[in-house]
Amino acid sequence: MAEAQGDRYDAVVIGAGAAGLACAADLDTAGLRVRLLESEDTVGGRIRTDRVAGFTTDRGFQVFNTGYPQVKRRLDLRALRLRPFTPGVLVHTDAGRLRLGDPTRRPRDGVGLLTGGRVGPRDLLALGVLSARDLLAPASRVRARSDVTTRTALADAGFSEEFVETFFRPFLSGVFLEDSLETSARFFHLVWRSMLRGTLCLPRDGIGAVPAQLAAGLPPGALRTSSPVSGLTPGGVLLDDAELRARAVVVATGTGAAARLLPGLRPSPGRTVTTLYHAAERSPLPEPTLLVDARRRFLNSCVLTEVQPGFSADGRALVSTSVLGAPGPAEEAAVVSALAEAYGTDTGTWEPVHRVTVRGALPAMPPPLPLTRTTRLAPGRYVCGDHRATGSLQGALASGARAAREVLADLGATREP
Repeated sequence: MAEAQGDRYDAVVIGAGAAGLACAADLDTAGLRVRLLESEDTVGGRIRTDRVAGFTTDRGFQVFNTGYPQVKRRLDLRALRLRPFTPGVLVHTDAGRLRLGDPTRRPRDGVGLLTGGRVGPRDLLALGVLSARDLLAPASRVRARSDVTTRTALADAGFSEEFVETFFRPFLSGVFLEDSLETSARFFHLVWRSMLRGTLCLPRDGIGAVPAQLAAGLPPGALRTSSPVSGLTPGGVLLDDAELRARAVVVATGTGAAARLLPGLRPSPGRTVTTLYHAAERSPLPEPTLLVDARRRFLNSCVLTEVQPGFSADGRALVSTSVLGAPGPAEEAAVVSALAEAYGTDTGTWEPVHRVTVRGALPAMPPPLPLTRTTRLAPGRYVCGDHRATGSLQGALASGARAAREVLADLGATREP
């Protein structure tokens, strides 16, 4: 649909990922005339779902955390038909599998750790104290703590180096998309808190159902897909077929695209992840549990069809495995070999279904990390996204909400006649 020459909006939002969707929704709710532009054929940005050879595959391994405040505020969780992961992880070690669960939800997991002798009392005590502090303390207090690396914070909390290397480092590598625990401890504590307060799930139709639901709440005609923006003009934005005039322009793209549209904006370094999808005749792990590797040959792996059986159209198991970077054929073969060891099965018969590399999947978040930053760049120019807050769905939605607040404050919260 071509734009009518002379159309003028209160705000144009560029990018229909989580941040852009939240920003557009809040501006619309406030009564402003908004146009949301997306270069791709559907919404979601990095939160996308593809259908490949009868399988439902997300763009990179995804989990949906019900503990995020923005998620609770904006989404109808029942409509997503969520099914949970096991509250905990399995760690593949040279001595066998170690199950680490949330004893407040699965008491037998905590008993197993005590009686199995796999984790010492020092680390169990430190884990209990850390979890209780993060679970019970107000979020404002967690955010106000001094910031160091996660590795330093774990050492200060009393964990042994062995436990950090066996559990925290392999598990958090998949959360932060870096394997040195150099990420901000402030962010770690907020993520840990949200995991304790919420449930990690997957929607029935894949993670793409989340942005689809957000988009469905926009007024008819507000969203335009397949509409790349070639640049900004003094009075708005430039498309292939028209110039859209707007009092405010919000760039809600990834950091690279934002820097191209906004000269002078410094792009944030990002993390790259590749997810491999394989089909197996039988499930190699008959439970919806995340598996990580103490040797960190892969970030994490899980049988997605144990979480959502509908992800497979023919009854075969769908296994998702993520690794840092963009591995070549030899590295990928080594990952499949590591999976055979970790799952205790022959992976030679597994069929490769899909492979997706997501560059800039998360922003790098070393300390000191500002948990939120202003979205104002210049008069009438704003930028939002997880790279302006924290690398999470919560961060993206919160940044979009902040952009909307700042636009409304600057425009006087009034719609132009």
